[in-house]
Amino acid sequence: MPSTSNVLDEALNLVKKRLAELDEERQRLERALAELGGTVTRRPGRPPGSGKRGPGRPRKNAPSAASASASPSTSTATPRRRRRRRGGTRADQAVALVEQNPGISASEIAKQMKIKPNYLYRVLGEMEKEGRVTKKGREYHPA
Repeated sequence: MPSTSNVLDEALNLVKKRLAELDEERQRLERALAELGGTVTRRPGRPPGSGKRGPGRPRKNAPSAASASASPSTSTATPRRRRRRRGGTRADQAVALVEQNPGISASEIAKQMKIKPNYLYRVLGEMEKEGRVTKKGREYHPA
């Protein structure tokens, strides 16, 4: 019976080999498309040849030592637009619910607002620091 490490090594090698084959095919297809006058498009946010960006790794368009020397005019990618914040509406909704229901818990507020409690804990913590609500145990009260 083969050892599990041998089986895993074989599977790893097969996957690497298949990825190399697919990459070669992608390059051939991109060349054919370019010769036909088409443009090669990539999915946004993914540098060529890389997989999914891992946690803690800088974004593609973040300044780095390698890209600092490149001039901005050579870049063809357009910067992403961030969605504008709406002025703390979630925080205002949470404070309004606390004022309407003194002693309400964060999970009850989250259920009424139809959002996840883990996000609400962060919002309520900020509201507590700003002095808009006070916390006693698990209950929130208007300040």
